[in-house]
Amino acid sequence: MKTQVITLDAGEAGEIELDDSVFGLEPRADILHRVVRWQLARRQQGTHKVKTRSETSYSDKKIYRQKGTGGARHGDRNAPIFRKGGVYAGPVPRSHAHDLNKKVRALGLKHALSAKAGAGELIVLDEASLPEAKTRTLAEKLRNLGWKRALVIDGAEVDQNFARAARNIDGIDVLPSQGANVYDILRRDTLVLTRAAVEALEARLK
Repeated sequence: MKTQVITLDAGEAGEIELDDSVFGLEPRADILHRVVRWQLARRQQGTHKVKTRSETSYSDKKIYRQKGTGGARHGDRNAPIFRKGGVYAGPVPRSHAHDLNKKVRALGLKHALSAKAGAGELIVLDEASLPEAKTRTLAEKLRNLGWKRALVIDGAEVDQNFARAARNIDGIDVLPSQGANVYDILRRDTLVLTRAAVEALEARLK
């Protein structure tokens, strides 16, 4: 599959051949859903915590005698039945991460790239670099290109001037090819790959 290559100034820079085994698949929603769910579960902190009856600050003394009161039988005030008592089976700090086969993760990335290519939301850039880190300059270039919510993926290393200029622009993310992931690709309207990124992703996913 051939696609046009452009420059940051909206000029033409030839064509590039995209591998159909990476960019030409029929996207499957179930694969994408599994990979996104796996990513978000790994990112979840899991630091929620409640106090159990052994951690609340009431006395352990039995609050009244067992028999003769006409009421229910109780021990101390830490029981979950009482206000401000301990919580039964509440959340404790834990990891929400779960396993996902490496082949499924790679397939998910292929399907995400193919989904963007199929929807016409994939753009190949000659190179993502600037002579100096000026946010105003880059913002004007992106405005002319019509990119409002875009993910820019470069090669093994991102040009530092480009990355510094882009980090203050709302809706623009910049990643190296090794950081390409399904969630970030799907959450942006436009996926921008440099020539170096295309080569790196194809080498990684073939």
